[in-house]
Amino acid sequence: MNFPSELKYTKDHEWVKVEGDVAIVGITEFAQRELGDIVYIDINTVGEEVGKDNVFGTVEAVKTVSDLFMPVTATVLEINAALNDSPELVNSDPYGDGWMVKVTLADVSDLDGLLTAEAYQALVGA
Repeated sequence: MNFPSELKYTKDHEWVKVEGDVAIVGITEFAQRELGDIVYIDINTVGEEVGKDNVFGTVEAVKTVSDLFMPVTATVLEINAALNDSPELVNSDPYGDGWMVKVTLADVSDLDGLLTAEAYQALVGA
């Protein structure tokens, strides 16, 4: 399993990558493996500020629907439009083309409370 060291992680299995004043959020490889084949993603929070640990959308797999939790307080700038036609990108490339949203951080210090790759790996027992 892959745990990119440049990312920050949550206990709810989301990841964050900061690029300048924008952050990219997705779900981890561990999460997508647990969910199974992802068939639909519903995110309708563009333009909204979503609080840390609040739901910003859902991901639907063959057997279940799971909430997506915002790892930091942020305003959703963009949804990965490619997921509309190809939600399976999350299964094949969760840290690349399978990202969920781009956001602007309300408070950069929120990142301090997230897990490192090593800590997340220990959490999931990998």
